[in-house]
Amino acid sequence: MHPMEAVRTICTTTIRARRGLNHGDSPQQIDLNPWDLQFLLLEYAQKGLLFHKPASLSSSILVETVIQQLKDSLSSTLDFFLPLAGRLLVVPHGGDDDTSSVFITCNNAGVSFVHAIAENTKIAAILEPTYVPTIVSSFFPPGNIENFEADRVPLLAVQVTELVDGIFIACSINHCLADVKPYWNFLNAWAQISRNGLNHVAPDSKLASFERWFPHGNIERPITIPFRKVLQHHLKESTGSIQSPPFSGRIFHLQKEKIAQLRAKANSEVQDSIISNKISSLQAVLGHVWRSVIRNQNLDPEEEVTYRFLISARSKVSHPPIPDDYFGVTVQFTAVTMKVRDLAGDGGFGKFVWEMNKEISSCTEEKIKSDFEAWIRNPAMRTQRATIGKFMTTSSSPRTNFYEIDFGWGRPVAVRGGGANAKQWKIAVDAGAEEGSFDVELWASYQILEALARDREFMEAVELPLPAELTPSGKVARTRL
Repeated sequence: MHPMEAVRTICTTTIRARRGLNHGDSPQQIDLNPWDLQFLLLEYAQKGLLFHKPASLSSSILVETVIQQLKDSLSSTLDFFLPLAGRLLVVPHGGDDDTSSVFITCNNAGVSFVHAIAENTKIAAILEPTYVPTIVSSFFPPGNIENFEADRVPLLAVQVTELVDGIFIACSINHCLADVKPYWNFLNAWAQISRNGLNHVAPDSKLASFERWFPHGNIERPITIPFRKVLQHHLKESTGSIQSPPFSGRIFHLQKEKIAQLRAKANSEVQDSIISNKISSLQAVLGHVWRSVIRNQNLDPEEEVTYRFLISARSKVSHPPIPDDYFGVTVQFTAVTMKVRDLAGDGGFGKFVWEMNKEISSCTEEKIKSDFEAWIRNPAMRTQRATIGKFMTTSSSPRTNFYEIDFGWGRPVAVRGGGANAKQWKIAVDAGAEEGSFDVELWASYQILEALARDREFMEAVELPLPAELTPSGKVARTRL
């Protein structure tokens, strides 16, 4: 990082829920389920929002007022999201199997709030470069914290960074606590309280339900896992593993019309009459990106490549149903593995989205419950170890629009992810600034990103988001390629 681009920390504060615990009350404990526990060995989830600095913030006194407002509103928001101010609690059971159970303890130990400043960095320095500037990773709280470490560090960390003409609000949240939908719900609630005050929230409001989902049946709770054995094995492998080379990040923008064209193409290539016309916009976009990534490498046609993605159980289970305000992880991992020749060859786009759609369709309530119970019998933790270039994973979701979040200064001009979970190539797909558009944040080698930019077939579907100035209509002005 260039010295002129340094980010300087002003102060770090612990923010607790305003109401907190009543005197003498024992902290509530939330026992985690397999969806939560599978993330123990991964890093925190990160999302950041870049705003224009309000014109009124022309002095340090006014800036301090805004920072204090964000702290106060965060404290008030935590009243409705008390587990975020808690910690993980690992309770060993002893015995011959040496197992433990993992809980969230709602002890109001607090979240971390960092106030920082990038004195020489303007919004244009974030948006104009072809690649995501390295300074962006400094706008996030530490990104190398793994989820299991939250017995000693906050489950949620926030950093507010002042730019010359902007404000960047970034959050790192423990992935055992939430996936993207509840993460978005929390940020939106915080923004609403910051913007409108507590008077606009009913005192008895319940903004989130933290009781974990378990299927009906005889599942013994809390779940026990060989935590110490798993952790020792993970730390040993991490110490001896080869470090991944640094990856570059690039943002590709897909307009609504281009997405519709990709979806139509995908459906036209699917031969299965049952699945045809059921390929979603997201599946089509992911297929387009993944196939392009593989096609632009010199891989052996007989090699196998794997694309890993997440399936949400929210709409798939009904006994019991998952509440709409459920604050927890509701996803399970699945993957599509294909030979390079099948993916990169003629009709490979349709073959991939067909396989992806089959995986999603096969994820029935019965399978979800079966996998849920199988995990309890044989716990498996996800890690980031994978073959670079032949494996990619997806995060985020365009169903949650981070551009809707308004702390009182208008909509964000950009949404960015952090550097966590970046030991393998990854894609983050978010809703774009314009209705129906997607922003695809792709982290991979510099060579593959350059190759994609020279790939006419790939680039015909996308455009790069260039200098983002809000137009009078409220839309982000972009330049077509």
